[in-house]
Amino acid sequence: MIDTPEKARGTSTGTVVRTVLPPAETPPAPRPAPRRENRLRALDGLRLVAALMVAGYHYGGRDGEVVKSWGTSPRHQFPTLHHLFAYGCLGVQVFFVISGFVICMSGWGRPLRSFFASRASRLLPAYWAAIIIVTAVFALPVVAYKAVSPSDALVNLTMLQQPLGVDRVLGVCWTLWAEVRFYVLFALCIVLPGANRQRVIMFCAGWTLAAAIAQGVNEPLLNMVLMPEYAPYFIGGVGLYLVHRNRRDAHAWGIVAVSWLIGQHYAVQHLWHAPNPEFFSNRSSLGIVIVVTFGYVAVAAVALGWLHWANWRWLTVAGALTYPFYLVHEHLGWVVIKAYHQTLHIPSYGTILATVATMLLLARLLNRSVEKWLAPKLRTALSKPRP
Repeated sequence: MIDTPEKARGTSTGTVVRTVLPPAETPPAPRPAPRRENRLRALDGLRLVAALMVAGYHYGGRDGEVVKSWGTSPRHQFPTLHHLFAYGCLGVQVFFVISGFVICMSGWGRPLRSFFASRASRLLPAYWAAIIIVTAVFALPVVAYKAVSPSDALVNLTMLQQPLGVDRVLGVCWTLWAEVRFYVLFALCIVLPGANRQRVIMFCAGWTLAAAIAQGVNEPLLNMVLMPEYAPYFIGGVGLYLVHRNRRDAHAWGIVAVSWLIGQHYAVQHLWHAPNPEFFSNRSSLGIVIVVTFGYVAVAAVALGWLHWANWRWLTVAGALTYPFYLVHEHLGWVVIKAYHQTLHIPSYGTILATVATMLLLARLLNRSVEKWLAPKLRTALSKPRP
């Protein structure tokens, strides 16, 4: 038996000569593509920074219900830092920029059913748990905060309490209502027809123009749907994801620039006021612009790969804790601050650090016992195709 291919040819003498051809080269087996690290851990760290900014605002950057917890105004508890804590509310704008980036990344190439299942399983388990916990704690006789009615608490489970005019269980849930509206717009305009660069650019440009028109005509329905005061941050994040895909994309950089220009305007318009000794503190317009710019620049640094070195595993854990921490930190933080400061007499700075640590521990428990258990089940149930 001959193992190699042969070719026979005749000669003038009738002798058959067999020419043995060299064995054909077997093409090398394709190497498996290197596993791409889809998790941008620096973005997880930035999420935690934004959440801590908001916590600093709620604990030491404003008056209101937290005064009962401290016993006096936070401006007396933190004579110097309360001015800086007052800027922490801008952590929400940073969150929205991150959200625009993440939603565009997670929705790209994903069918609508999968996108919906992903978002619902991400938001709802920890949210439901936070609603139940806060409602139960505020119902305790020893807690000096008023709980919402049972009927209102049930409506809060839908995330539609704000448009329905129902009392909120969680003070921060107004940001979730903005997130939900963004998800719907993105799903209808991008995910449903299929994501591509041109469609995303048109979405960003169209939303920017429509939001400006809505602001100009001051039509309540248009304002609710198009969210002129929050749209620039979501759009800026989407533009930064396009930059992440191609850092030389001039259209993407244009989207980011226009969004930043409009976003800083809205932030200054809503959060700046003239210095007044009767107000808690005064945020300067320059300070507001700097914090908003930080949000865009930080996400841009992630998009451009400048923070690829921040690849520590603990950042993934931090990112997983951010959402449950954000949900529970405000209202339950009031209860914890009072226990630490007025009952245990822990000094102000020690109290705020201990409260943040306690809320992070609770967030870890929610992540491990609720999110990791319920989220996969919910995602699987919502992803199943129906006959």
